[in-house]
Amino acid sequence: MIVVIATALGGGDGGGGSGGGSGQAGHVKQSHAPVHAPKTYEVQSGDTLTSIAHRTGVSVAVILKLNPGVDPQILISGEKLKLR
Repeated sequence: MIVVIATALGGGDGGGGSGGGSGQAGHVKQSHAPVHAPKTYEVQSGDTLTSIAHRTGVSVAVILKLNPGVDPQILISGEKLKLR
């Protein structure tokens, strides 16, 4: 018996072909804060802007835009970052 399991992992732009795909997967990563994101995030030891972005669903660009005085290389534990 042979079993074949196939999966598609991101990377597709959803356009340019037949197949009737809606292309909605490309819209998951947005440049603005999702509605369900908390208003602020308290930096924990070891956090990076990338880890905060993954945890909260808010892009690094948005975090930096909302917190212009934050040095992305030096995050301080206990510091509060605006997320929306």
